[in-house]
Amino acid sequence: MFDNTCKFIAEMYSPDFATWLLGEPITLTKLSPTELSLEPIRADALILLQSDEVVLHVEFQTKPDEDMPFRMADYRLRVYRRFPKKRMHQVVIYLDKTESEKVYQTTFTAGSLRHEFSVIRLWEQPSEIFLTTPGLLPFAVLSATENKVATLQLSAAAVDKIADRRTQSNIAAASAILAGLVLEQEVIARLFRRDIMRESVIYQQIKTEGKEEGREEGREEGREEGSQQKAHEIARNLLAERMTVDAVARITGLSVEVVQQLQQGESENQR
Repeated sequence: MFDNTCKFIAEMYSPDFATWLLGEPITLTKLSPTELSLEPIRADALILLQSDEVVLHVEFQTKPDEDMPFRMADYRLRVYRRFPKKRMHQVVIYLDKTESEKVYQTTFTAGSLRHEFSVIRLWEQPSEIFLTTPGLLPFAVLSATENKVATLQLSAAAVDKIADRRTQSNIAAASAILAGLVLEQEVIARLFRRDIMRESVIYQQIKTEGKEEGREEGREEGREEGSQQKAHEIARNLLAERMTVDAVARITGLSVEVVQQLQQGESENQR
């Protein structure tokens, strides 16, 4: 949820991210990983944005990832293969504070191959960077501030001043979601109006994903239940052929205890 929220606001408000990460407020369009010839190693945390001259590759992470240096090198080569004349800026943005040394890794080396990329640890960044730009407001509460609640209050006040209703709802929802990494929900709920957040694309997306996950869980449970029923049926047939309990357990994958229960149930039915 946190990664997807970050990806959404980076796509929607790319000039704000370009100003922060590239130093120029250019509009960037989304670049699909599938356009780079190969399937992505992992697409849930990355975003690729491009203009005519530059490709911005951002990875949002809540936890350290030991494969990150390789991923950054791999995508640099993929982009070079597709756009050899475009410059590329790569940055890993760590959202949640950690003591892991992995969040300080900025290079990938393999023999004579060496690749460098940038890393931003939000908890080390000044809050002022994020409080003056709508698209960056959701990150303010994760910045280097000793008073998270006060910083979130400043973010909420800035959100209230956003004139465009859709932008206001999207930034409010994103701010509330990311604040969940460092603050209790009751604190967040006091600062952001629920009716505004419900209008956001992010909120609607989360609802849709929740429904899909629920349906998928239901289908998975149904498949598992059907598989169990089939295994029980096979076990009963094998027991009827006087096969030993241990052998039935090995063949069906059921535990010895379950097979014994099935055997006992069959014996009682025959009485």
